[in-house]
Amino acid sequence: MTSSLCLLFDSDGTLVDSEILLAQVMADILPRYGLPFTASRYMSEFRGVRFLDIVVTLEQIHGRLEEEQQQRLEADMRAHMDARMRAELKAIDGMPMALEALGAYPRAIVSNGPEHKIRCAMESTGLDVHFRDKLFSAYSLGVWKPDPELFRIAADAMGYPYERCVVIDDAAVGVAAGLEAGMNVIHLNHFPDEETTPEGAIAITHARELPGVIERLARQMPTSA
Repeated sequence: MTSSLCLLFDSDGTLVDSEILLAQVMADILPRYGLPFTASRYMSEFRGVRFLDIVVTLEQIHGRLEEEQQQRLEADMRAHMDARMRAELKAIDGMPMALEALGAYPRAIVSNGPEHKIRCAMESTGLDVHFRDKLFSAYSLGVWKPDPELFRIAADAMGYPYERCVVIDDAAVGVAAGLEAGMNVIHLNHFPDEETTPEGAIAITHARELPGVIERLARQMPTSA
């Protein structure tokens, strides 16, 4: 082990500013399938939540879709999101510089999104150079945040004990999963006037704060692993 810490980053809303794009795409696509939805509802209730879970929640109110409709809906949504990301997606403000400053630390992406979407986001913003193939997708592994197992699988694969991992996530489901996994958690809170950082997590409001927080955590780690 060459570093005292391993950094586990969420993707949407943490590394890349994709949440509003996703909210807009869902608000456009879901009503076409009889599931009324708005971008503001996604931002207030469903950030970071698995897409299928959102659909199930809406179906409980507006009626179930046939399996074929569900498949067409997801394919339609993914295609539109892919196009929007390639045309418009940007990194979270300050994140490229933060990643450069943290270059000595091993890092991976741990996301509730499909691997194709993660790769598209990283390629579209140029952040792929910081992660290469260190990607852990809930769709590939069959476990979604807030289940802590997703982070534990990533930590095991990276070769780090849970207490030496740092989860960086903007969404409540990711923060909860990281805490339950027994990891250090940094909550990138984009809405500090509206959202409360859970006890046990460290709150930051801008990516530029990240290197300083990581360095402090590293100094607190025992020298032996």
